[in-house]
Amino acid sequence: MQVTIRDVAKASGVSPSTVSRALAPGGAVSPVTRERVRAAADRLGYQPNQAARGLITGRTGHLGVIVPDLLNPFFADICKGVQARARGLGHTVFVSDTERDEGLELDAIRTLAPQVDGIVLCSPHLSGEELASLGDFTDKPIVLLHRKEPGFGCVTADLVEGMTDALTHLHALGHRRIAYVGGPRSSWAARERAAGVEAVAASGLVEIVQVGSVAPHFDGGVTGAADVVLASGASAVLAFDDIVAFGLISRFTVRGVRVPEEMSVVGCDDIALSGMAAPPLTTVSVPKAHGARAAVDLLCRILATPAAEGEQPPQRVLPTHLVVRGSTAALDRRQRA
Repeated sequence: MQVTIRDVAKASGVSPSTVSRALAPGGAVSPVTRERVRAAADRLGYQPNQAARGLITGRTGHLGVIVPDLLNPFFADICKGVQARARGLGHTVFVSDTERDEGLELDAIRTLAPQVDGIVLCSPHLSGEELASLGDFTDKPIVLLHRKEPGFGCVTADLVEGMTDALTHLHALGHRRIAYVGGPRSSWAARERAAGVEAVAASGLVEIVQVGSVAPHFDGGVTGAADVVLASGASAVLAFDDIVAFGLISRFTVRGVRVPEEMSVVGCDDIALSGMAAPPLTTVSVPKAHGARAAVDLLCRILATPAAEGEQPPQRVLPTHLVVRGSTAALDRRQRA
């Protein structure tokens, strides 16, 4: 037999209208009453009627998450994190993969906006001007994840610091000439990571060989970049992300170059495959589940308390950290000479 709102009201000793307010985001009840009602609802297994609630609140109970590439494990982890957090808050999630295409990103936003209360837009490829124009066709709040733009609530990672940590690690191992294989120029994360690399290069700590930009796909597209790294005389390479790092290692193996004995490799993101690679990949860990949870929490906060006119939405920066595994090693003294 289905549990009704009246059953919850009876179990918690309040009226059905109080139950509705207690279970609604931002409902006007005391914290003690809210906790008592929610405890009763959990105990009875009560599931709110989202359609009925929507008629009262004007909310759908749905959130959207838009990512550029679900084949990339990084974005798959983001989606899982968003779904887990949203589920815990009583929301369902619609997921859209835009295949790294700006036109598909715009189409996804236009399609999702009427169906959801708000959107988490992850690593968008849209320009700043295009993002600023989104308000022309939707008033739904949009939180950016791993992208920072004025006028948007956003959650990002400290990518500059992450690259500094990676290069400092390689320097400590004796590497002085280090190649950097960057990501797509349209990517905010690629620009941030490049800024971190350039800052270390400007300090004189190490010499950086800029190899250029590649797309992070599992399609062998980094073969040319790997050959340039080998021709550069670098003893270590820092890759835009873990997928690029895997591609580099694969090509090094074909060329008979051992990792890490003859070439140290560092990736970025710390996807699950990084710990299972051969050798396990040293990488800059970017918060995925934590970032996803923070983005959902920020979106729900904006939904509950919209920013006042002229007030900038909140922006949050999460720390990164270096995970040292088997793909980096100390430079042989004979190689330093």
